[in-house]
Amino acid sequence: MHFVDAKSILTGNGGWYGMNIYRGCSHGCIYCDSRSRCYQFTHPFEDIEVKQNAPELLEAALRSKRKKAMIGTGSMSDPYMHCEEELGLTRRCLQIILKYGFGVAIQTKSDRILRDMDLLDQINQRTKCVVQMTLTTYDETLCRIVEPNVCGTKRRIEVLEEMQRRGIPTVVWLSPILPFINDTAENVGQLLSECVRVGVKGIVCFGMGLTLREGDREYYYAALDRHFPGLKQRYMDTYGYAYEIPSPRSKELMSLFTRICRQNNILCTPDACFEYMRQLPQRREQMSLFDDL
Repeated sequence: MHFVDAKSILTGNGGWYGMNIYRGCSHGCIYCDSRSRCYQFTHPFEDIEVKQNAPELLEAALRSKRKKAMIGTGSMSDPYMHCEEELGLTRRCLQIILKYGFGVAIQTKSDRILRDMDLLDQINQRTKCVVQMTLTTYDETLCRIVEPNVCGTKRRIEVLEEMQRRGIPTVVWLSPILPFINDTAENVGQLLSECVRVGVKGIVCFGMGLTLREGDREYYYAALDRHFPGLKQRYMDTYGYAYEIPSPRSKELMSLFTRICRQNNILCTPDACFEYMRQLPQRREQMSLFDDL
């Protein structure tokens, strides 16, 4: 990893802010879109860029804002990568979010988030905290191939269970579903059953498949050659150099997804999930404003 002083930390228009403390990732997921060249990385993806002044920038930004809002983090780089154990920058930023009465929607694949349960709990009691967890592959052996350097699906589900016990709402990212690898009714059905059991608020699913762009595509195909001999050629024959790579079972799997979500009152469109995560409850916001007086 290497350290930089960033010029700013928040993006957004006042109703919702985004924040990424790190750039790059050590999880090694074979499908990661963040590897795509359109994001203009100037360093190797595994050489994590650390915005070492992120807490100071965040405090300065939040101190100047009169209107409270939700802050999302983890969309580009997981805030709970291995380096967070040593650096603790995500924890420091959560402390600042709590201090200034903002809410947070935090996305991860890692059980390291449990290290900050005390802060997540306090934020949720004061304003709102939403924990987002990515689930792609129920089978643990396959999960270790697809997402090699992060905790497995069973452990992530245990994290969701702990959030439920604490009353912290959760949203699952059911993405990506990899054609000819985990695009089965058995896999999707098992993941959805666990989502129902642990009481998730919503599931973000952009369709049954994945996207491949320059940079991401090459990494993914190299992984197919290592772990699934012959599958790269099947992809090339089926999809060529397309950006959208839908599963041949997409219609069947989306029907299963929609039916189970609707039967269990789970938000199941991206727009509905994002709207929920971006809304800071008015009553709690007013309470936090009084707390600041």
